[in-house]
Amino acid sequence: MLGLRTTIYKVGDITKAKAWYAQVFQTAPYFDEPFYVGFDIKGYELGLQPEEEPTTSKPESVVAYWGVNQITAEYDRLLALGATENEKPMNVGGEIVTATVKDPWGNVIGLIYNPEFKLKE
Repeated sequence: MLGLRTTIYKVGDITKAKAWYAQVFQTAPYFDEPFYVGFDIKGYELGLQPEEEPTTSKPESVVAYWGVNQITAEYDRLLALGATENEKPMNVGGEIVTATVKDPWGNVIGLIYNPEFKLKE
């Protein structure tokens, strides 16, 4: 295993989702087709794929956490952009704080502040 490479969110309206995620991550997609929209987030792939049957009722079996420096500010910013509360920022040990929101299509987006995290080769 080489480590995490890509997180994909299934969305009911890929055009609206592309605009929303571009605003959330403050970057334009590098790949933009009706079947897939790809964003490069500091070397990690965030992908959007259209759902065959759109739904906002999705299981929460996996959460990908995106690293942030100011978790409360980012959590509040996502809510202001149309995300909904899922788990408010919570200390999970030491200085590590996590939170989750749901995008307008029901996907869980995790946020994590972890000052001890270091990429490994």
